[in-house]
Amino acid sequence: MLTYADLKAWRLARAGADFSGRRIGFVPTMGALHAGHAALLERARAENDRVVLSIFVNPTQFDDPADLERYPRPLASDLALAHGLVDDVLLPSAAELYPEGYRYRVTENSLSRRWEGAHRPGHFDGVLTVVLKLLQLVRAHRAYFGEKDWQQLELVRGLADAFFVETEIVACPTVRDPDGLALSSRNRRLSPEGRVRAAVFPATLRRAPDAPTAADELRAQGVEVDYVEDHAGRRLAAVRLEGVRLIDNVAL
Repeated sequence: MLTYADLKAWRLARAGADFSGRRIGFVPTMGALHAGHAALLERARAENDRVVLSIFVNPTQFDDPADLERYPRPLASDLALAHGLVDDVLLPSAAELYPEGYRYRVTENSLSRRWEGAHRPGHFDGVLTVVLKLLQLVRAHRAYFGEKDWQQLELVRGLADAFFVETEIVACPTVRDPDGLALSSRNRRLSPEGRVRAAVFPATLRRAPDAPTAADELRAQGVEVDYVEDHAGRRLAAVRLEGVRLIDNVAL
């Protein structure tokens, strides 16, 4: 497994013989890898000749500086999880990915304004901008994204279509703990008691007959609700528990 902290070295390698004629799978992440990321990497490994992982905590998608500061960065354990599944790891710096200081950015003016976008101004500008940069750098045949971030997945698909990106965007099912909670790097910030309580989130989304009822039931259980809404055959939601923001969606 090769690591690249320098994008010039990466671009030279990507143009070299090791990638020639190979099908490339790509998994972009912000690190703090867990079994959900491992599932993406395993699928990429099964469907491609070479697998590239990126680890980059993208500052432009955080609306809260404190949230960016708290975001976990366990690089050693991330690399251990990737070992055996990944051929190349990109570890770019913000200075390299944003040499222009984020003066140029991608903005979507419809779907990105709802739900997560409404509660986190500028979030999807940062997401779409960094994803486009990474897709251009890796030039993979396939890139793998989890369905847990359904709104992000839809926006990335639209981005690829709008900018004629040749990389296929592959959706992968949400990986959950046995109690139903979707795996997320944010889960580790919950106390043991909070982690047990968090199981009511997916259970309520599945059980409630409609979105307003789900929101009311969550509030009745002491969960702070940002939104619950039914859209395009899915129930999308974001809540806060112990100050930790959790998002999820389930098929209706």
